Amino acid sequence: MDAFYGSVELLRYPQLKGLPVVIGGGRRRVDEAIRGLPEGGTLADIPVGSFPLLKDYTGRGVITTATYPARQFGVGSAMGLMKAAKLCPQAIILPVDFDEYRRYSRAFKQVILEVAPLMEDRGVDEVYIDFTDVPGGQRDGGRSLARLIQKAILDATGLTCSIGVAPNKLIAKMASEFEKPNGISVVYEDDLETRIWPLPCRKVNGIGPKADEKLKRFGIETVGQLAAHDRDWLVANFGKATGAWMHEVAWGRDNRPVVTESEPVSMSRETTFERDLHAVRDRAELGAIFTQLCEKLAEDLQRKGYVGKTIGIKLRYDDFRIATRDQTIDRFTADAKTIRQTGGQCLKRVPLERPLRLLGVRVGALAKAGSPEALAPAGAQRTAPEPVATTASLF
Repeated sequence: MDAFYGSVELLRYPQLKGLPVVIGGGRRRVDEAIRGLPEGGTLADIPVGSFPLLKDYTGRGVITTATYPARQFGVGSAMGLMKAAKLCPQAIILPVDFDEYRRYSRAFKQVILEVAPLMEDRGVDEVYIDFTDVPGGQRDGGRSLARLIQKAILDATGLTCSIGVAPNKLIAKMASEFEKPNGISVVYEDDLETRIWPLPCRKVNGIGPKADEKLKRFGIETVGQLAAHDRDWLVANFGKATGAWMHEVAWGRDNRPVVTESEPVSMSRETTFERDLHAVRDRAELGAIFTQLCEKLAEDLQRKGYVGKTIGIKLRYDDFRIATRDQTIDRFTADAKTIRQTGGQCLKRVPLERPLRLLGVRVGALAKAGSPEALAPAGAQRTAPEPVATTASLF
């Protein structure tokens, strides 16, 4: 989907089309940050001048997404809002509304399933589709069916998407970025040298910043330069698994099927604070936040029909270091109190002298609620060893 969160917001506020808009900084609570709704009017009637501007933002939030006009100023996802304000102070800032984004996500995926039932869900705004046996799927190299899907999604939701059509998932993912927004790119096997090899290695899904940096130290900046190195050299420098994988992707090889059913490994909730909080001085506030995170996570598990046995926590300190701890209990749960209690035990095992920027909680080792695995009698409890001493009061 094209700038998905931003595009959903523009359906709500069509008067902002063509303007730089960033989404982030906090969750939506009705429209408390927006003033000027005329009496008897709709959200579409709010004057543009009534929306808050990025230049006036103060806080520690990050951008969830930005519209294409904002991206032209170098503003992008995961960037701090204060930094973004220096690049594009005139941008309008809107809070996130995950409930609305999930609603549109379900809607566009349902449209796709009615056309092409072999669909792999890859998150809120992306899917893989297998065209192989869809009637008309091979016509015009798949372009005809791609156009049909684009039109059906637009008619049903008002949203646009960009589609990459290719022999496998690896190249299709890369191709979907070629003609954004609202584009279709068809890449054949014979196009590897002309269309894939000139791309930066970072465009390969799976090559992250650290791997890209290491590749550049070897003078490898493009996919074609990566393909010029043999498998043995890559294995020697990047390890057996990663080196072999890099060799395959550089030559456009990917045999992964489209997977229509997959179970989540874990679920989590986390929040970044507007100001640093300390485990002692801000104990009550941190405790309330942690309890709320556990309750929201329990609601997520129950709504999606899962239970889990491994409960963990995540902290990010003021110096951006991260600490995680987890503990496995003897029975599956989706109970907020159990998650809170076990998470609290995990917190006893991390240093708490430094102020905190972020707090998160996670439940892993998931099983379907009511499944034989989830209903099996509790086994011997496995817990992490207790620390010799704690460094601060537990919040």
